[in-house]
Formats: sequence, C-alpha cells, structure tokens
Amino acid sequence: MLNRLRVMDARKIALVQESFERAALGSEIAELFYAELFAIDPSLRAMFSGDMRDQNTKLFAALNYIVRSLHAPHELLCNVESLAKKHVDYGVRVEHYTYVGNALLRSLKKRLGAQFTLELSDAWTEAFRTVAGIMKEAAYVQNRTA
Repeated sequence: MLNRLRVMDARKIALVQESFERAALGSEIAELFYAELFAIDPSLRAMFSGDMRDQNTKLFAALNYIVRSLHAPHELLCNVESLAKKHVDYGVRVEHYTYVGNALLRSLKKRLGAQFTLELSDAWTEAFRTVAGIMKEAAYVQNRTA
C-alpha cells in the first residue's frame, strides 16, 4: 500500500489546511458534519449512542490530525489504517464512505460559503478520496486476504 500511496499536490494540501483553519471552530464543524450525515442517511444515527459531544470531539481531533498530516502521507498511513479497522467493528460499510465524503463537503460549503470555491472543493475531494482509499483498502481489501 505504501508504494501506491498518492501524494497530494502541495497547493491542494495548503488549500485544505488553510480552509480547515477557517472552517473549524472547535467541534462546530463536527456538529455540522453529523447533521449533514444524518440528513443524507438517517439510519446512520443508530450507529451513535449517547452524547454526541464526545463523538464531535473525536471527529474534530481525527480531522485535525488528517488535515495536518496530508504533507506526510507515510506518517498518516498507519494511523488511518488503524482507524479504518476500528470502524469496521462499529458497522461502517464501504458505501458509508461516500456518505461521509458528501457530508464533509456539504459541511465545508455551508461553513465557508462563497469561500468554498471549485478549486477548494476539488482539493478537499482529492484529500478525502486519498484518505478514504487508504481506509477502505485497510478495512476491507486487506481483511479479505488475511
């Protein structure tokens, strides 16, 4: 997997990192994300029990780590693979990654408004696809051959 890891363009990484700083006010972006995710697929709400504040904090921390690590994909790889394997135990299926990506983009667009340009959308889409690809391979492809 490491040899096939695609490194994002430095400009796109900078766009993602700068926009995340503007969009992410504590767990506010996480709250918006979950509202969007549950609007896309209300059945996903059942995967989350208890107080969502803790989940918002976890999501924000994960997003913050991923965004800050885009420039160092080899460092990111192990942590994201581990995270993906945990998500299988939570009931996450391959198709959920599409819902998550769409919810993330919708959240960023709502939070950033006119600042969420086509160029920025493309950068976030590439970042998400890169990370989601790593996660799906770790969670589903590698587990089939193990």
